[in-house]
Amino acid sequence: MRIESRYNGPAGSGNGGWSAGIFAAGAGDTGPVEVTLRRPPPLETDLTLVDGEVRDPAGELVAEVRPVGMIDAVVPPVDLDTAVAASTRYPGLVEHPFPSCYVCGPQRADGLRIFPGRLPDGRTAAPFRAPARVSTATVWAALDCPGGWAVLAPGRPYLLGRIAAVIAALPRPDDECVVTGALLRVDGRKALVHTSLYGPDGALLGAARATWIAS
Repeated sequence: MRIESRYNGPAGSGNGGWSAGIFAAGAGDTGPVEVTLRRPPPLETDLTLVDGEVRDPAGELVAEVRPVGMIDAVVPPVDLDTAVAASTRYPGLVEHPFPSCYVCGPQRADGLRIFPGRLPDGRTAAPFRAPARVSTATVWAALDCPGGWAVLAPGRPYLLGRIAAVIAALPRPDDECVVTGALLRVDGRKALVHTSLYGPDGALLGAARATWIAS
């Protein structure tokens, strides 16, 4: 397994959702999977997965992967127009801790450009146009940052620590999708969030629960 440099989150390390999706695919599980990141995923590095542990060439633990039961983490959908309007309020357009993030970085013309803005009820929502090449890692990535932006605020950066996702279907290239996120609770430095991805017809494509950790 290898995280290519273009799939970065914070500069110099892999986007958490994309990396988790690669690790989940490497585990070969078809049901819900939970990935715990033990360190920032290294880029352009050959990683191995043995007995649920992802390690780098030096043997350092990068992540842990395990199957989990049913993921009850569905965030209600909104229509595309509402998501587009919310994205104009995306805080990352003004201040972003990782502006080159593949998923939500405004500096990335070649990224997914998912810009989650707040809804009146506190949820986040954003439109998402599926790229020309879609994989399960694409969906994991789309389910990542919209949850983080339910808790992120200027001067308060968080990083993904753990994410569990279930993928029902992949979007087709160029599909206009909607992703929603919600903050459930904050416990000290940890924030529990949920995210959901919906296709153009409103069908649920994937859902995730995640723990973000204040850095």
